[in-house]
Amino acid sequence: MPTPYQTHIGSFTRKSTFFWAAVGATVGLANLWQFPYLASLHGGGLFILLYLACLLLVTLPLMVTEAVVGRYARHGLVLAIDGLIRSARCSRAWMAVGRLSILAAFLVLSFTAVFGAIALAYVFFGALGRFSGAGQAEATAVLAGLVSDPGQYRMFMAWHAFFLVLVVWVSAQGVVRGLERALRVVVPGTLLLMVALFSLSVLHGRIEGAADHILAMHPEDLSWESLRAALFHAFFTLGLGMGVWAILGAYTTPHTRLKRSILAVVLMDTLVAIMAGLMIFAMATDGNSFDGERGFSLLFVSMPVTLAELPASQFVIASVFLMVVLIVWTTSLNLLEPVVGWFREWTGAPRALSVILAGLAVWLAGLASLLSFNLWSEYRFAGATVFRWLELVTGGLLIPLVAILLALFTGWCLTRHLSATMLGSAPKLFAGIWFWVMRLVLPVVVAWIGIQYTAFSLANLCSNGSDALWCEQRDIMVSGGEPSAAGDSGQAPSSVSPGDDGDGSVPSEPKGESGSPEKARAPDGPVENAPNQDDILYHSV
Repeated sequence: MPTPYQTHIGSFTRKSTFFWAAVGATVGLANLWQFPYLASLHGGGLFILLYLACLLLVTLPLMVTEAVVGRYARHGLVLAIDGLIRSARCSRAWMAVGRLSILAAFLVLSFTAVFGAIALAYVFFGALGRFSGAGQAEATAVLAGLVSDPGQYRMFMAWHAFFLVLVVWVSAQGVVRGLERALRVVVPGTLLLMVALFSLSVLHGRIEGAADHILAMHPEDLSWESLRAALFHAFFTLGLGMGVWAILGAYTTPHTRLKRSILAVVLMDTLVAIMAGLMIFAMATDGNSFDGERGFSLLFVSMPVTLAELPASQFVIASVFLMVVLIVWTTSLNLLEPVVGWFREWTGAPRALSVILAGLAVWLAGLASLLSFNLWSEYRFAGATVFRWLELVTGGLLIPLVAILLALFTGWCLTRHLSATMLGSAPKLFAGIWFWVMRLVLPVVVAWIGIQYTAFSLANLCSNGSDALWCEQRDIMVSGGEPSAAGDSGQAPSSVSPGDDGDGSVPSEPKGESGSPEKARAPDGPVENAPNQDDILYHSV
């Protein structure tokens, strides 16, 4: 391994910090609003086993690869790839791997911070009693007033700026004094808060129904669609393709057992997803099923309504959304690191200045997503808002492309000896499997995931009234030559699409891309222009 160990971009001082930082990067809102729905729909405990298999066979090799590249080079992904290109005498075209990863991290962080702003506002809303005695209509009105009311966009911008200030303030303190100290305290604290809230759901929720839907084995619900759902969730929830694992690998101490730590992170992420799923199901549903509800309205509408019925509801609601804020905050800290590290390596600028400039750029870019929910909601290209296209480009193109290129670069460009040196000490069986998976299996699987994600996202635009050219072609093919109304058929299966109920309806869910106008404060309807379950990238939050 290269010496000296210390790099100018910084390093951790304790070997366990990598584990806590990686847990903070992988545990996201998808653990709260997507995993329980998928488990209840696709066989409960059998889906969890299938998901674990996808993690270990597909996602884990990619995580290991990105982390060992960063650790071997002691740089972010851009300079790490540059060094490996020089060592293996590969084409300079492979530099695209690192550069695209930085772009992906930047774009994902830009709209992740928007969701963090909503959660941060909800902490104060809950503490001040905005949801006391609230029903579905009142909770929907609160969400609409914050997100989609054109007259309140400045307040939304203020919450957005507030959230990013919290991220930038800690990151500017440095890798050790800021990032390491914060993650070693906040991530365990978040997990303890989640355990406390889980205990509350056991006492006051419908935990028996939750356990039956999420943990019990239901082989009759398992299908090939379940495998697709497990692959999608495994790929999009662990922060791959954005340089996060490379920068964390570069920060590790020499004594950190990297591969063992990554395996522990995967298991911890799954455990958190199960616990969060049980908690959400027990507290935010009627105990029978999700009835197709997941995503945005599950967390920001159904959850406050249910929690408002509990004793000390103001404290409980504030605590739940504090947990949500901490989850998004730790994710944002990790997403900011590849951008900051790249900027420092490129310019040699001090860390504080680099963080401030990166944070300002993220805030400005995030305004495009924020305003697409209110002031810019009518400005669409091919039927989609700016936010929707940002999500589609990052999830359907950039992140899969980075993962594919990294797998091909490691498997075909680097020599076997260099790859083995980079991987470090490992059992021969693991090293052999890792090498051939990176060479042959992962490029095909990830390419399929990216194509499917893009195809289903474009199909969802058609179902929501888009007049794009591909929608006309799809309608012609579906109707056998005569154009049909958008959304009549061709809907992506709900288990494969990032979110789609399969029947074209989205009960109690914001219709962000709908072609028909709705009231921003409709008492019993969805929130106009707010992001819906088809719009939110799995790993983005």
